Order: sequence, then C-alpha cells, then structure tokens
Amino acid sequence: MRDPYDVLGVQKNASPASVKSAFRKLAKKLHPDANKDDKKAATKFAELNAAYEIVGDEVRRAERCLRDRRRRGQA
Repeated sequence: MRDPYDVLGVQKNASPASVKSAFRKLAKKLHPDANKDDKKAATKFAELNAAYEIVGDEVRRAERCLRDRRRRGQA
C-alpha cells in the first residue's frame, strides 16, 4: 500500500478535521457507485478506506508515526 498520507493527500501533521475532510471529499469522488465506468474505482476506494483507517484513528496514527521513526533510527 502507498503511504496513507499520500493517498489522502494530506501532510503528516494534518489535523484530524483536515484528514476527515480530505477523506470525505475523495470518498465522494472515488466511490464505485459514482464511477461505474471506471474498473479501478473499487480498488482506489478500498485503498482510500485503508488509508483512512490508519490516519483517521489517533492511536493507529501515533503507532505508525512511532514505527516510521524507528525505521529511520530517530526513536
């Protein structure tokens, strides 16, 4: 999966309200029912939902941030 922040189009320091707003905007745009002719719409929508599950949840977002810092040797 791509970086969830890239999928949502937000910065890593984005507020929860900004994350939610970006998710809703993209969900409306990428929803498979709104893109019946696009065969990749369901895949894009699923990727968007997976990204929001991580970034939209404060606990999971913090865990991911800590894990990323450890990978870079900063924690």
